[in-house]
Amino acid sequence: MEPIIVKSMSFDEGEPIPIDYTCDGMDISPEIVWNNVPEETKSFVLIMEDPDAPSGSFTHWVVYDIPSTLRLLPENFPKVPQIDGIKQGINDFGRIGYGGPCPPKGSTHRYIFNIYAISVPSLELPTGATKKIVEEKMEGKILSKGKLTGIYGR
Repeated sequence: MEPIIVKSMSFDEGEPIPIDYTCDGMDISPEIVWNNVPEETKSFVLIMEDPDAPSGSFTHWVVYDIPSTLRLLPENFPKVPQIDGIKQGINDFGRIGYGGPCPPKGSTHRYIFNIYAISVPSLELPTGATKKIVEEKMEGKILSKGKLTGIYGR
């Protein structure tokens, strides 16, 4: 299985995430672009998480039922439950949509944007699902995945 290639115009793999995309800036989502996906892909899921959070992994963004025809989520993706059939879940800040990096002062964390190619057009979930519920529904349906990692410290 070839990995999906995930990129951003905002930062490169392993590089710092610009302040606009964090809680210290405008807290908007960066543009995320992906390619090299399996032909049989029916939809995509994006999960952004911070594996370095004090409480374990902290979920920053959950997006699902992304149509298979799309290859990007634009910068400043609206923080709404649903747009053009694309659904967003609840992050660990307790909000719908993107929540930017906001690590404790004095630490630098990794932020991983995971893209999953899914074998069904919809996970058949309502909006506002948690990462755990989305991951359970994806089980056995993942055709391929890829990731982009950025860092941010305060």
